[in-house]
Amino acid sequence: MIKCGECGYENMDGLDYCDGCGAKLAVGAAAPAPAAESKPAGEVKAGGDSAGIAPTSVSSVPAEIPAAAADAKPDGETPTAEAPKSEAPTGEIKPEAAPESAPSAPTAAAAGAPFKAKLSVVRGGRKGQEFPLEEGNNLVGRWDPETGSFPEVDLDADDPEAKISRKHALIRIDAGKITIEDIGSLNGTYVNRQPRLAPGSPAEIKSGDEVIIGKTFLKLVVETIS
Repeated sequence: MIKCGECGYENMDGLDYCDGCGAKLAVGAAAPAPAAESKPAGEVKAGGDSAGIAPTSVSSVPAEIPAAAADAKPDGETPTAEAPKSEAPTGEIKPEAAPESAPSAPTAAAAGAPFKAKLSVVRGGRKGQEFPLEEGNNLVGRWDPETGSFPEVDLDADDPEAKISRKHALIRIDAGKITIEDIGSLNGTYVNRQPRLAPGSPAEIKSGDEVIIGKTFLKLVVETIS
């Protein structure tokens, strides 16, 4: 047996290094050299060969596991990257959304509010006679099957002097707007006693306007349907 001069461990003959502390053994020495410093059992001397060290003398588990090692994934498993958060970082000020402006209330005509319109005779014919107007085109004139004139506003009974043409004017209701257009009449079409309308040039009219066809005076009446 060879006794280690460092730790006193008795080793088998033929070993060059101590199984207890790994120190170099003095082969053939009768007595171990006095140890300058006592080494704890299981400590491996720097620069020494680790071969032959008894595993039971050295602790294999460190006292404290580093944080990085604790978070390590098992072998073969790829760490999953966390999806970026959509929330703003702490302390960041988010701009306030501009308040939506309330839409202005459209007029009844622009919004397509339902209404009914009519022409009422006020002078030169059957006073108080009314002619309802339809959505779209309304022909103003006198009934005549020979020429194919079948006007929506038939003024034949209100025109004893035949001053109104068979196809005199056209009143159109479209998208809440009412227009009147002379379509080549002989005696012309007038609105509010203004100059004669040029044929083919529609003019917008509104409730209360006066329309003169020949010698017949009519008033436009528009009533909103609630």
